[in-house]
Amino acid sequence: MESENRAYRVHCLILPYPLQGHINPMLQFSKRLQSKQIKVTLVATRHMFNTTISEQAVPTIPVETISDGYDQGIIKVNPEVYLERFREVGSQTLAELIEKLRGTEYPVDCIVYDSFLPWVLEVAKRFGVVGAVFFTQSCAVDNIYYHVYKGLLDLPLVAGSARSCVAALPPLETSDLPSFLSVPGSYLPVLQLVVNQLSNVDRVDFVLCNTFYELEKEVVDWMAKFLPLRTIGPTIPSMFLDKRHQDDTEYGLSIFKPNTGT
Repeated sequence: MESENRAYRVHCLILPYPLQGHINPMLQFSKRLQSKQIKVTLVATRHMFNTTISEQAVPTIPVETISDGYDQGIIKVNPEVYLERFREVGSQTLAELIEKLRGTEYPVDCIVYDSFLPWVLEVAKRFGVVGAVFFTQSCAVDNIYYHVYKGLLDLPLVAGSARSCVAALPPLETSDLPSFLSVPGSYLPVLQLVVNQLSNVDRVDFVLCNTFYELEKEVVDWMAKFLPLRTIGPTIPSMFLDKRHQDDTEYGLSIFKPNTGT
């Protein structure tokens, strides 16, 4: 049994948003945690597990499931409806999972959750476990979203205006921003999603950012003044980085079937 072969220091749940670009960085981070004698459990939605993860799971990382309210697949609903349903059902089923694991040899000590799911922190606080938010994008991007969330950045940008500047970044041009920021009123669901990532960031135990310090020194130093920020990137397989783990050669899973034809 696993417990007979290894003594873990803590048990950490990893809960990504159910998209490939969010799952794989957190999966890579999970491998690194595991190498530090931390027990890691990947938490997936039931639909994602049944359609993808069950066939492509990393053998050394156990998987538990929760519900996003759409166990048979997402019907055509707008993002706001999906996210609200995920919050409602996900909060309940995540709490049930933590309660179930309480009775095991390794109860949950920490939850690392995707920044798209800020409600996870409320569940973590309820059970007295550490809550760490994981931002899949760079600190520069997160910094821009932070300024928008705090109302510190005027949109659309006005050349020369102090409120069109972001701390620790060069002056921004409209072309530097995604369209949901540069064109006010467009893609409102996306804007709400990325801005709401920061809704309770001031209450988290750790902010984990998928970057490395040398790449974004100025931004990291500025954000670390008011957030418990840690850079944990780049989240790529060890054999493409430091080669400490010879068997880590794959990025993770793919929810798309590759087209191998010519």
